[in-house]
This record gives sequence, structure tokens and C-alpha cells, in this order.
Amino acid sequence: MDPLDKYSYWEDIAEYDLKTAEAMLDSGRYLYVVFMCQQAIEKITKGLFVLKSGEEPPRTHNILAIFEKIQFQPDQIMVKVEEYREFLEELLAFYISERYPSYKEKITLSVNHQSAVAILSKAKEVFAWLKSLKI
Repeated sequence: MDPLDKYSYWEDIAEYDLKTAEAMLDSGRYLYVVFMCQQAIEKITKGLFVLKSGEEPPRTHNILAIFEKIQFQPDQIMVKVEEYREFLEELLAFYISERYPSYKEKITLSVNHQSAVAILSKAKEVFAWLKSLKI
């Protein structure tokens, strides 16, 4: 597969994850809303890494760490990443909480319908921006 085909694979599964986040919101499973948002953003970012580098993506769930390895031109893209830094760090915390039960209980208490809606909305914004970078 060439890098564009690999990117398309990552984009497809990322879109599936974002739709799954919407389904989880509809069913009231708010922790899974934010977990699937994290997965969607991570996967589209990995797709961009493959597209821009031609290499396999790093084996990490830290979206910011993946971005740091992508050679974007112009540097204004990294300025935008900095705008989203706090949100991307928040998503990483949700990934960790889902994987580790001791954190899961604490995070579950902080995620309600309102916060899940806000995170999903922001994730859709970031996702749309990331898709625009494939050009």
C-alpha cells in the first residue's frame, strides 16, 4: 500500500470511531464518548504521519508526540496544534483512564452529558481540521 492508501485506511477507522462516539452519546455512555473521540483523533493523526513521512506511525497514544514527529510545512500548523494542546492532553487522560481501572472510576465521575457533548463537538472541530491537512 502506498502512503495515501494507508492514510485512507486510518481516516476510515477514525471516522468510524467518531460515529461510535456519537452512538455512545445517544446511549448515555459518556465515558465511551470521550474515549472514542480520543481514538478518532489519534487515528487520523497517525494517518497524517503515514501520509507525510511514508513510514509506519509511532506506537504511542500521545497525539502531541505524534504531531512532533510529523514534518509539517508551514510551521503555522504547529501553531494550530498549540491552540489545541490542552484539549489533546485532556483526550490522552481519557485514553489512560479507560485502560486503567483506578483512573476510570475518577474520570467517570467527571464525565456527564454536558461534558461529553462539549468534548464530542471539539473533537469534530479538530477532526475536520486534521482532515484538511491531508492535501
